[in-house]
Amino acid sequence: MNIGEASQRSGLPSKTIRYYEDIGLIRPERGGNGYRDYAAADVHKLRFLQRSRGLGFSVEECRQLLALYEDKDRASADVKDIAETKLTEIDRKIRELSELRRTLEQLVHACHGNDRPDCPILEELSDGS
Repeated sequence: MNIGEASQRSGLPSKTIRYYEDIGLIRPERGGNGYRDYAAADVHKLRFLQRSRGLGFSVEECRQLLALYEDKDRASADVKDIAETKLTEIDRKIRELSELRRTLEQLVHACHGNDRPDCPILEELSDGS
């Protein structure tokens, strides 16, 4: 199948599919005319990559997961280790975002939001104290 059909079946834009090919995540066959010829297995890998990226895995982590997926002698512990590491990273980001939200919420609460020029939000942004 051509890239347009692979795009439609996988739900990924053609540009993303070309990028994944450029960085070696997929390797479609080439027809006699030189055009990419995607097989069902390629579309399956593209869907795998889409779901992996949707869960927040980096391109390199996706590369590792795809290699493990293709390795029938893999240890599930290796897959779990990658997922647990990502979960720890997500938890850290949630804590950081929660702290940012608390800080911004305090600043919004401190600002009167009236016609006066003084504003605690701008003061905080200007000197960080």
